[in-house]
Amino acid sequence: MNKVDLSNMNNIKIWLDDVREVPEGYVLAKSVDEAIALIEQIEAMGKEIEVIDLDHDLGDYAPYGGDGINLLDYLVENEKFYNVKFHTANPVGRANMERMVQRFWP
Repeated sequence: MNKVDLSNMNNIKIWLDDVREVPEGYVLAKSVDEAIALIEQIEAMGKEIEVIDLDHDLGDYAPYGGDGINLLDYLVENEKFYNVKFHTANPVGRANMERMVQRFWP
């Protein structure tokens, strides 16, 4: 992943998706590994993460950290309970991710 220039950004919104167009105001990560690197970059800069919006199925990018639910695993393991949203079209994946948030987020 190339480092994104976040120096002029505050309240950063992360869009984890392998195919959908990135909405205005979001920073793209196509894989879980890219999302983790982006989160760590933002934290190292002392910036705030406003929301992480996740897709579940990451297609060709799944070998790089798994599907979107694996980012939730990382967040739980590291006690990083950022605001998360889901834009996945996979109903089973969405339900599984929603259950994780209900179970672990404060």
